[in-house]
Amino acid sequence: MCEQPAPETRRPPGGSDDDEVFLPDANCTSPSVTFLQELPSYRSILRRRTSAGGTQDRRQNNHGFVRPPAAEKRNLVEGTGVENEAVVRSIREYALNIPEKRRRRDIQEANVKYLSGWDQWKQTRNKSWKKFLDEIKELSSYLELWRNDIRSIEGKFGTGIKSYFSFLRFLVLLNFIIFVLMFSFITLPSTISKYGILNSSYVKVPSERIDLPCRNYTISGTKGLVYFHTYIIDLLSGTGFLEMTSLFYGYYTIDMVQLKVIKYNVPLAYLLTTLVYLSLSLIWIVKRSVEGFKQNLVREEDQFQSYCNKIFAGWDFCITDLNASWLKHSSLQYELKTDLAEERLRQKKADRTTEEKLRIYCLRLFLNIFVLALLSVCFYSIYRATIYSQENISNDSIKMMFEGNLLVQYLPSIVITLANFIVPLFFSYIIQLEEYSPAFEIRLTLMRCVFVRLANIGVLLFSLWNRISCGNEKCKPCGYNYELYPCWESRVGQEMYKLMIFDFIIIFAVAVFVNFPRKLLVTYYSCKPIQWCGLQEFGIPENVLEIVYGQTICWIGTFYSPVLPAIATVKYFIVFYIKKISLMHTCRPSKRPVRASSSNFFFLVVLLIGLVLAFIPLGLSMTYFRPSKACGPFVNFNSSWDVVPHTIQGFPTALQKVLNGIASEAFAVPFFMVICLIMFYFIALAGAHKRVVDQLREQLVMESRDKLFLIRKLTEAQKHS
Repeated sequence: MCEQPAPETRRPPGGSDDDEVFLPDANCTSPSVTFLQELPSYRSILRRRTSAGGTQDRRQNNHGFVRPPAAEKRNLVEGTGVENEAVVRSIREYALNIPEKRRRRDIQEANVKYLSGWDQWKQTRNKSWKKFLDEIKELSSYLELWRNDIRSIEGKFGTGIKSYFSFLRFLVLLNFIIFVLMFSFITLPSTISKYGILNSSYVKVPSERIDLPCRNYTISGTKGLVYFHTYIIDLLSGTGFLEMTSLFYGYYTIDMVQLKVIKYNVPLAYLLTTLVYLSLSLIWIVKRSVEGFKQNLVREEDQFQSYCNKIFAGWDFCITDLNASWLKHSSLQYELKTDLAEERLRQKKADRTTEEKLRIYCLRLFLNIFVLALLSVCFYSIYRATIYSQENISNDSIKMMFEGNLLVQYLPSIVITLANFIVPLFFSYIIQLEEYSPAFEIRLTLMRCVFVRLANIGVLLFSLWNRISCGNEKCKPCGYNYELYPCWESRVGQEMYKLMIFDFIIIFAVAVFVNFPRKLLVTYYSCKPIQWCGLQEFGIPENVLEIVYGQTICWIGTFYSPVLPAIATVKYFIVFYIKKISLMHTCRPSKRPVRASSSNFFFLVVLLIGLVLAFIPLGLSMTYFRPSKACGPFVNFNSSWDVVPHTIQGFPTALQKVLNGIASEAFAVPFFMVICLIMFYFIALAGAHKRVVDQLREQLVMESRDKLFLIRKLTEAQKHS
């Protein structure tokens, strides 16, 4: 045996001590070392070292993925270093068997007596504190909303459908927090000050603006004889007696609230609270989506690994229901068929001739032109429905019955709902003619549906603002159409309110009048067409687009209707039970499976798109459009954002200079450069981590080749013996 230093070891991520590969010195010539030098992994690492121009200490590389040095390991096992206790992992997190974990725990407890009294106290305190946090976390889990319901859904239908209900719970919590913000900083101070509990001052209008014609704001239908059905129309449309309640923008005419020695600026609070709930939503969504992106990044795999994972690790062990298990079995079969179809399509694509490629591209171009034409018809219909509805609502001379008035009020909402229902059916038929891969078909169809749903809201807002900001001479005194819209913010809030109410009515009506009768027909009638249709599928992406559409309405409408998040919270709370009952009794899961990790990331990406869409109209409303001169807290400002510089003017001179310096170009340019440097640093760090991941993947491949090599050598040795 030759003398050599301690061999270098490495271990694949997640592996145990038995999986280590020893890298002996190349100068050693013992038979065992010569045999180990024949391993493919050793040859690959030796080749990499030679090409790099020298050896490198791998203990200091790979960002902590390599096994720690012997001294540090000994300190870890013995448990004598209290300083490293917060850094090293707990024994239960190691991939060791139970006897080995108990042995290491006994060694740690036996060596505690060699510590000083101060170190023993620190170690005991850290263990007690960690145990206390674990118990608090376990107790708080029992307070989690719908904990048992979501677990039962997961047990019957798997993690894919469970991710939808978890996403719905996230929206309930998000809307509740937004409501708490708006109620605490806007609604509550304005309400209690109007009842005289606190001293307050209403918005004071300068004398030169009192004679403006846009100062008049009267609510129609609140005087004289009122029919009973009028209250129902007002309740469903937000007009009449609801228009001057705290539900809409026009109610908040308070300028300042006196809280003992502190003056509470209501316009500034209104603007800042809006920015806070938008920023909070953005941060929360990005934080959750980053976790899903990590899971998707780990799941990146080649085709062979995809087959192996689906066959050997594709089963969902959370399923406890027999029918759901058969459904999961068929979904795995569907996944494998889809992969084989994609493989055949990939081979067919590689064998296409020039004429076939030209035909496919021309067909796709024609179908996409048809899609654009269909979207144009859809958007134009929404535009005309909005114009017709606004003209008939504003015309007081037209007296309609209950049904006709309600139909006119909800005409834009009806057209948008029909477009959201009909257009995706065309998309699902058109995508079959474009000859894409099955996976790309799903993604493209969903992105088209996302665009339709969110663009419909944009067309509705464009139609409203096109009528509000008229270009006539009579609109110049106030900057908007004050004759038809004396308080245009409340009118926009009413449209968002009607969209929210109508969306909830549609969800409830589909569950009660479509899914439930279909369940009865399938159960009690054996007619072949009915049995062929079967139960309604619970399509996860379609249901997610449905609630993302409602959440986008909530984000946009909260500025014009501060109590709208409370309505959204109650709506999603009821929708949870509607969807749960519909899933349990009237629906079946979709045959196209959706993994929990990928679906969570997809849900949040679509929700992020909806939030970005909400930023555009709100940003224009705060900075570009003139606020109403007859209602709201921004009567004396040309834009809602003007309240910020007006408030800064009341600050001390030194503070004004600091804030003006932050807003100047002298601060913005260096700040932008620093942000760019930080961004480039993280890009470089991500590239380094990616290289480490590639090395670890290569290392795992080499481990499999090593095992094959050793098995072959063992077989040869057995033949010789």
